[in-house]
This record gives sequence, structure tokens and C-alpha cells, in this order.
Amino acid sequence: MSTPRLNRRLLLETPIRQSDNAGGFTTIWQPLGSLWAQVTARTGREAAQMGAPISAVSYRIIVRGAPSNTPQRPKPEQRFRDGDRIFLIQAVAEADDDGRHLTCFATEETAI
Repeated sequence: MSTPRLNRRLLLETPIRQSDNAGGFTTIWQPLGSLWAQVTARTGREAAQMGAPISAVSYRIIVRGAPSNTPQRPKPEQRFRDGDRIFLIQAVAEADDDGRHLTCFATEETAI
């Protein structure tokens, strides 16, 4: 594997469930910090979500490696933010044998 070009700064966020005082909850997103990344589009499709058409594009996002017990290591169900763009993380794996980089598989959904 060639050395990735980490040229895009993304904000890593984690979901926090808060009570809505009516027996339910709302989700807020807490920033964990910025990571430099290489973002590559993979595939795209059109789908319907709650009756509305959306465009869903999958991405491969490479970031620097981090130990599994640290907050700097992305996890599924977290997300990356780039301004108004949101990339929901589905899976994370080591990108190389030395663990220097991680590959995050993420999806960006946009209303059509």
C-alpha cells in the first residue's frame, strides 16, 4: 500500500443520547477532535428513506492509526463532519500490517 495523502481535515463526532423529559431521547453529537484524512468516493446509489429520495455515496476514509482504547480511534456509529457534510462510519479496519493507518468505510446521504 502506498502512503496515503492525508490532506483533508475532518471533525470526529460521537453520538450522545439525552433524555427529552417525555420518556424518549434525542441524539446530540459531541466533537472528539480533528483528524487529517484521505477521502475517496467508492460507489453511489439512489434510494428512498421515509418516502423521500436520497443520494447515498459510500466513501473510504483513511486516517492515522490509533490504539483501540483511545478516543482518537474512529468507531462505527460515529461520524466525520466536513462543514455541512456528514460521513456516517459503518466499519473501521487497519489499513496496513503495522497499524499506522485506519480505513473507515462511511456513507454520506443527501436529499434529492
